[in-house]
This record gives sequence, C-alpha cells and structure tokens, in this order.
Amino acid sequence: MTISIDIPITTIMTKHIISVDIKDGLARAEHLFKKHNIRHMPVTDHKKIVGMLSMNDLLRISFADGAYREEGDIQSDIYEMFNVKNLMVRTPETISPKNTVREVTSLLTNRKFHALPVVDGEEIVGMVTTTDLLKYYLSMF
Repeated sequence: MTISIDIPITTIMTKHIISVDIKDGLARAEHLFKKHNIRHMPVTDHKKIVGMLSMNDLLRISFADGAYREEGDIQSDIYEMFNVKNLMVRTPETISPKNTVREVTSLLTNRKFHALPVVDGEEIVGMVTTTDLLKYYLSMF
C-alpha cells in the first residue's frame, strides 16, 4: 500500500455513519454515543446534515447528573430541559469526498473541532476524525 497525504479523504474516512435525528432526545443521543463508542455524530433532518453533536456537548449539561455512569439508558431531568437541536453545532463545516488527507489535516489542525462530516451534495457519505488521521499517519511507520 502506498502511503500518501495527497490521497482523497474517502480512503480513510469512516463510511458507516451513526447519526442522530434532529427530533431525537438527548437520551437517544447518549445511548448511540455509548453503544458505538464514538464522540461525534452528525445531526440529520430527512437525511440532510443540519448540525453536529459531540459527547462533550452532553457532558457539559449533564456532568452533575452522572453522564458517565455505566448504565445503558440514563433518565435525566436535565435531558428534559434540552434537546438535540438546542445543543448541536448548527451549520457545521463539512468537507468534500475530493478533499485530500493533507487538506483535512490542515483544516482540523487550525480549527477547534475534531470531526468533519464528508458530504457529497447534501448527502453524508462519511466522517473523518482526528483519530482516523492519527491511525493513518501511524500506519506510515
């Protein structure tokens, strides 16, 4: 395998996307984060990306409520006060399947986020995270 940083991001992106619907509650979002051991999820409305949600977003509002308990479903009073739409980052930055590993690395290095949805037209086709990039760079050695 030839290793290059000028290859399309589609080569290393995660293609199996776990997302949360804008109408879903925070308990569902937390369940998906924990079940799939992920930290970032696109928020969709009829398959169109409308935002991004991170586990840190949930932790900010629920730390005192025990968000890191090992239980599968946490019923939280604080979760009744907020919803996915309240917490998500609206109009998230996205990248194209044509962007290269180099371009995405530069973008993530210069921004304050750690995941980018890969969007073709209006359809999410993948996600790339700083962890994906680190794994790719480690494979070079």
